[in-house]
Amino acid sequence: GQQLKTSRPGLGYAYRMRTNRPLIAILLCLCLTSVCTASPALHTQVLTVTGKSWPVAVPEGLQLELLTDKLEAPRLMEFLPNGVLLVGSRSGKVFRLEPPYTQASVLVELEDYPHSLAYREGELLIAQTDGLYRAAFTPNKTSIDWNDVELLAPLPGGGGHSSRTVAIGPDGRVYAALGISGNCSNEYLEPSYPFNDRRGGVLVLDESGTDAHWQTYAAGLRNPVGFDWHPVTNTLYASNNGPDHLGYDQPPEYFSRLTPGSFHGMPWYQFNGEQIQRDDCIGVSPPRPASEVTPPVATFPARNAPMGVAFIPDTTLGSQFRHNAIVALKGSWGTQPSGGMFGKKSTRRPPALVMVEFNDGKAGRVHAFVTGFQQASGERLARPVGVSIGPDGYLYFTSDSHTQGLFRLRPVPLSRP
Repeated sequence: GQQLKTSRPGLGYAYRMRTNRPLIAILLCLCLTSVCTASPALHTQVLTVTGKSWPVAVPEGLQLELLTDKLEAPRLMEFLPNGVLLVGSRSGKVFRLEPPYTQASVLVELEDYPHSLAYREGELLIAQTDGLYRAAFTPNKTSIDWNDVELLAPLPGGGGHSSRTVAIGPDGRVYAALGISGNCSNEYLEPSYPFNDRRGGVLVLDESGTDAHWQTYAAGLRNPVGFDWHPVTNTLYASNNGPDHLGYDQPPEYFSRLTPGSFHGMPWYQFNGEQIQRDDCIGVSPPRPASEVTPPVATFPARNAPMGVAFIPDTTLGSQFRHNAIVALKGSWGTQPSGGMFGKKSTRRPPALVMVEFNDGKAGRVHAFVTGFQQASGERLARPVGVSIGPDGYLYFTSDSHTQGLFRLRPVPLSRP
């Protein structure tokens, strides 16, 4: 945990260093692990979307494609064993796309918010705000009747952060993430709290008895939208959206290592880039002392709204990216200098994809991976949300605003002689 002290907002965050190039050589040597590797070399590619040219920066040897812009507020994704892609959304629709993923149909439309999905043999799990639902399902099925979608296990609902993320872990168990409703809400994943106030962390589903019920896996996270397991160590890592009440620069956003019973502090404590501090915005006594708070293993500049997380396995993207984590940063609505929403939109944190470097199974520096979604004027091409590795080994991500669609990052095709 002490190695985090150099992980302040800005350090190791390559695309923010372009305005101060003399610092690059110094910053490249600020490693948080025993092994230091260079940042991915990025090159500029011009992407044409609805007739407009957007220069984006992507790793050398790779190219970005917009596969479709016909999705409605797409969120997280699930690839099925046969290669079909399912996408949850804020529109109430679950979309279905067959390779090459350029046309979508509606698998099912629900009244609530099907933010994320998980497939296990014989059924599809759908995470909505008030519960985890299931429906009998096979990968070749092209539609589901909404009447066949039934509740598997309720989740605390209510306002505020309403997304619910579901995934099946390497242990075969079902995990779900949910955030607290606000910046300083007295909500915590503990049985002593009322059911609808048990929010802010990751749960695991106990299906050993007749009725499935949730158990706390990790608590004290304000809004952990994305999580994934390291492909070698099977350790769980999650992104986390920090609060908005401390301004534009504090606290940094988290990328955290989650373990059974781990406590990450929020809303009672914040990691300021150097140490854990008490946040006096909530008057209720903390459920656990500061000494038990698990600090993040990496951070992103404040107000970046980290979303989906996906580890890169042995893929065709390149061996230099293997076993690193890709995190979607949606970018801020907050503006400089105060962090309020009514400043110049050009000062908002820009959306991006970043890569958290792992060495020997431990998280280290954060690198720019795909940038250019926000122009100098503040105009935006996309706001990444879901991120996933497809069966072809390529990187896919969704955007739920501006361009509402599906993007793919893949190797540049070899030229034919």
